[in-house]
Amino acid sequence: MTSTVNIHIDGQALAVPAGSSVAAALARTPGGCARRSVSGEARAPFCGMGICHECRVTIDGRRQLACQTVCQDGMRIDTGIPAQHP
Repeated sequence: MTSTVNIHIDGQALAVPAGSSVAAALARTPGGCARRSVSGEARAPFCGMGICHECRVTIDGRRQLACQTVCQDGMRIDTGIPAQHP
């Protein structure tokens, strides 16, 4: 049995497998984006190892890299992108 953790991405509740990175959780959302560029383009995790910084998000009030952060129960992730509903 796989255990899950409950997180919130842009105010939307999401249950993800325990041990998932925030980048993997973002990929499960519509659009899969982590942030907007300075010109307004949607940006998604790219390198997966913390070099490109495309996955910067605010997690519990602190800017962090989604690819380097493991989801924790109750975590609140803010991409700054309005939530899209399926």
